[in-house]
Amino acid sequence: MEWANAVIQGVLLGGLYALLATGLSLIFGVMRLVNLAHGDLGMLAAYVSVVIVSVAGIGPLESLVVVVPVMMVLGYVLQRSLLNFTLTGGVLPPLLVTFGLSVIIQNAQLTIFSADSQGLDAGPIEIASLPITDQITVGWLPLLTLVVAVAILIGLQLLISRTRLGRALRATSDDGEAARIVGIDSRHIYGIAMAIALGTVAIGGVFLGIRTTFGPGDGPARLIFAFEAVIIGGLGSLWGTLVGGVILGVAQTVGGQISPAYQVLAGHLVFLAVLLFRPTGLFSRRGARQL
Repeated sequence: MEWANAVIQGVLLGGLYALLATGLSLIFGVMRLVNLAHGDLGMLAAYVSVVIVSVAGIGPLESLVVVVPVMMVLGYVLQRSLLNFTLTGGVLPPLLVTFGLSVIIQNAQLTIFSADSQGLDAGPIEIASLPITDQITVGWLPLLTLVVAVAILIGLQLLISRTRLGRALRATSDDGEAARIVGIDSRHIYGIAMAIALGTVAIGGVFLGIRTTFGPGDGPARLIFAFEAVIIGGLGSLWGTLVGGVILGVAQTVGGQISPAYQVLAGHLVFLAVLLFRPTGLFSRRGARQL
């Protein structure tokens, strides 16, 4: 029963990883941009939530009403004012610019909030649980995290497959030059994609801040887990990101069941195994559109 509990907890943990990784997968699928500042932007969203909770006296979940729009505006402005100019120079410029952005965000957070760890208090839901059997209980907060991750993926899938904006995203993803010829402003579309990506990572950052403490330098560690989830599932595949997050979460909890020292290591080993046997990820479609 302990192993079954580890698997269930791993599936729930995978929901958090999927939340953190969905935006990363989306922007890679649309503009082939690897955002090294993605984890730091998630942490920035958690810090914004800390400020809003402190000023407005509301809970961190309620603060998402403000945090998500703020991060979406930041994403759009960031893409239009900075990242769009790096997309035509090959792979290296976006990597260097987003790495620099990561360093700036970390230092700004350190200066403003100090190196002390922060946490978001969501009240009784943090410890509330649903008993499944005598030996297995499911926490309401992890369950809510997984439900929100699935809901966001369904929403993104509907947006991409059934709306005019989704058609523009797919067209830009397929061939940006051809999309411009037919009148699609690809730079605007890229800005919207980044806004959506930061909106999703903002939700992930706040849920992470409720689940555990965080500090100014935690972004790169969160980026690694998000990368692993995306790569296991397949770069650019939204539903693959959820599967990748679940696989990573289960690997970590099962590894932790063997020994706490193996928890993170087990996830890395699964990641390396996928890279070895299927380098493009479990759900990638080589040469085909990912969105």
